[in-house]
Amino acid sequence: MRAIQITNLNGPDEALELADLPEPEPSHMFTPGSGVLVDVHAAGVAFPEVLQSRGEYQFKPDLPFVPGAEVGGVARESGQRVAACCYLGGFAEVAVAPEYMVFPIPDDWSYDEGAALVFNYHTAYFSLKLRGRLSEGETVLVHGAAGGVGTASIQIAKGLGARVIGVVSNDEKEQVARAAGADEVVRADGFKDAVKELGGADLVLDPVGGDRFTDSLRSLREEGRVVVVGFTGGSIPEVRVNRLLLSNIEVIGAGWGAYVMPKPEVTLQIGNEIEKLIQSGYVKPIVGATFPLDRAAEALKLIDGRGATGKVVLSVR
Repeated sequence: MRAIQITNLNGPDEALELADLPEPEPSHMFTPGSGVLVDVHAAGVAFPEVLQSRGEYQFKPDLPFVPGAEVGGVARESGQRVAACCYLGGFAEVAVAPEYMVFPIPDDWSYDEGAALVFNYHTAYFSLKLRGRLSEGETVLVHGAAGGVGTASIQIAKGLGARVIGVVSNDEKEQVARAAGADEVVRADGFKDAVKELGGADLVLDPVGGDRFTDSLRSLREEGRVVVVGFTGGSIPEVRVNRLLLSNIEVIGAGWGAYVMPKPEVTLQIGNEIEKLIQSGYVKPIVGATFPLDRAAEALKLIDGRGATGKVVLSVR
């Protein structure tokens, strides 16, 4: 099968190579002896793959390895069209995923949309509901609102009955955030004052980090929460904890992958809740740029340069 391997840690320009590899066995590293083989039509691309190409991600497989955490394709045994999270191995014509990380996709969805489902939407639901305790009627501020996690978070938050304010950097990204369902969209530059004028936020979802973190705290209403999802902005912010006392606010970590790996029941619970949101029309992934498999490096560089909107996808077949 054709696959992309990371062969060194010199970043997207040099680390990725197209290879001809044997197909994987139906056994996954998290479920040894069992796994679902998926004939991959599309593979989702995310920021962790950028970090993996530099050896900066917390999970560091031995070189060389096939990156790619999520795919859309056909489950080989059942013939069902599915979205699957394989953690590794997705940038290939065949991938293997734990059975509890495989979900059917609607007939009217493309495989590209399937490749955008698990990683982003499960992260969004876990972060907003299970960690952030989002309640109906609250206001959510979403940073990086035009990206893969951002658009997923907007749709999940709307499905949970929230009002959503998106934070973006330009007009093109504003259009994407509004297409995802954001009620209001503000610019990253000076977002705190704009959010305060809109009444403040009960919950801030932050996959970006960087120097905007303190202003996220200042954007909160009393008893508000900032949920930290990642650091696509590059730097990891620090917080002066006295700020938490002023308005009785919280900073909450949301590390979806590490939490759900040993808890299949949580993944199935989240999957069931997302399925309800799909059926009610709230969840339908927004796909952005697509690249053929042999141009995976370009996909990573687009994300690395923060130029991506929606979900970046590799077309495998």
